[in-house]
This record gives sequence, structure tokens and C-alpha cells, in this order.
Amino acid sequence: MRDFEELVAEAVAADVTGWGFAWLAGRATEERPPWGFSRQAAGRLARAECGLDIDTGGGEVIDEAPVLPPRMVVTESWPPNAQRARELLGPRGVRVVETRPGAPLPFRDGTFDLVTARHPVAPDWAEIHRVLRPGGHYFAQHVGPGSAFELIEYFLGPLPEERRGRDPRRETAQAEGVGLEVVGLGTARCRMEFFDVGAIVWILRKCVWWVPDFTVERYEDALRALDRMMRGGQPFVAHSTRHLLDLRRPGDRA
Repeated sequence: MRDFEELVAEAVAADVTGWGFAWLAGRATEERPPWGFSRQAAGRLARAECGLDIDTGGGEVIDEAPVLPPRMVVTESWPPNAQRARELLGPRGVRVVETRPGAPLPFRDGTFDLVTARHPVAPDWAEIHRVLRPGGHYFAQHVGPGSAFELIEYFLGPLPEERRGRDPRRETAQAEGVGLEVVGLGTARCRMEFFDVGAIVWILRKCVWWVPDFTVERYEDALRALDRMMRGGQPFVAHSTRHLLDLRRPGDRA
């Protein structure tokens, strides 16, 4: 294994835009949920008339779908990701709309028969209900409670209150509160393994909300301790949590 400084320098210089994780190949693994979100979403997109993907990142998940609706729109609030999505999805006729966190979705009522999302930041249930057509579905994979918290708490210490966030029961209750009905809900807990310190640095640069004040300099001692552990043949193990939501706006399609 290369030395600490080289691994860290490589991870600091690496691109973290978009929502792909290919850089971690051979350096980290994550078990996948059993339901195959991208495959299921692709099937639904192929049957939709007008689709919206929220918080699309660089558009990677939508680009996996072989067939897209005749009208397809994606939203993204981080300009580098939005540009990446334009480059990837523009040739397929997808409209990329930049949004502001917390702002209403810039679409008319009842526009979409399918709204999708993979790991949305903070879904606005009232807005999702508003832009769906009667009979339309919100189909999404969300990050669940306490996801990757073994890694997060390694750097930040115990976070008992934060561990209770993103609860699927609370989210479905909120969705029902604005008039959506729950068609399906699945949950999964998946093993993650990190094999070198560069993988840790890269993922914390990409998922900036995990350790918001992360810099290599601030956490160098903790990183060096992880480096020693992993050089001894012991990967750092954490667990991601996910839930699959299928929600419907009641009513018959026009």
C-alpha cells in the first residue's frame, strides 16, 4: 500500500462532482439493497409520459435508463452537478433545471405522472404532491436513519439525536399528511467497507454533510489512526441504511 501522504493527496485532488462512485473501485465496497432501484426506476420511466427526477446529481441514475419518457426533466441545486447533468443528459433531450434548496419546484400543478429520486436531500412532500398528476407516483430510494454513522461518529463523536433522522415511518406519515398514499415501503441495512485512507478522504469530500467541517489538516490524527488500522489488514466497517418508497397521488389519470 502506498504511503499515507500519497493516498491522501490523490484523494484530495480527485473529482467529486456528480453522483458516481467509480473512483472507489478496489478501495471500498458497499452492499446494495435487494430491490434494484435503478432497474425498477428504468422500467417505470419507460412507461411514463412525463417524468421528473429530483436532486439528480450529475444525472447518472437517469442515464442508466435505456428508455426515457417523451418529456423528461431533472432538477439539481449544485451548479457543478447541474452542468455535468446537462452534458450527460442533454443529448438525450432531457431538460435540466437548477433549483434553490427549500424553494418550490418550478413546475405547474399536475405536470408529471412519475417523480423519481435517488437519495434526495430534503423531499418537499407538499410540492411532490402538487406537481404529480392524479394517479401519478413518487418512486424513490432514500437514505435511512443512522446511515454511515460508524464513520461519521468516528470523527464527530456520538450523535444520538441525529441518528433518529430520516426515519421511514416519519417520512411516510409526512407524505400521507399532504395527501399521498403509501403503495409500498421497503427498508435495508447494507455493509460498507473502506480499505485505505484515501477512500475515507474521498467519501468525506463528496458527502460533505457527513462531517461538515472535514479537512485533512483538521482530522489528520484520526486519519492516521485509520491508516494504521487498515494497513494492518482491518477495513473500516460501516453500514448504510436505505428505504424504498412508492407513493401515489390519489385519483384517476386524465
